[in-house]
Amino acid sequence: MSAPETPAASFEDQLQELEAIVRLLERGDAPLEEALLAFEKGVALSRQCQSLLDVAEQRVQVLLAGPQGEFQATGDGGER
Repeated sequence: MSAPETPAASFEDQLQELEAIVRLLERGDAPLEEALLAFEKGVALSRQCQSLLDVAEQRVQVLLAGPQGEFQATGDGGER
């Protein structure tokens, strides 16, 4: 029997954890092994956050695209 899957952490939760890791590493007082493990976790979190942002950007582009896939002007100077 496998362990039940835990839901993926939200973007905000992952970003908050990444910020805590950055603060830890910036202090510079963590032992080397702890700093390396934190850095490794930070790199993984950074990649996960970037992936979530990429997906969100794609969703926005699809929502704003016109019928032929082009962006439409919104009338307020922005693109749609």
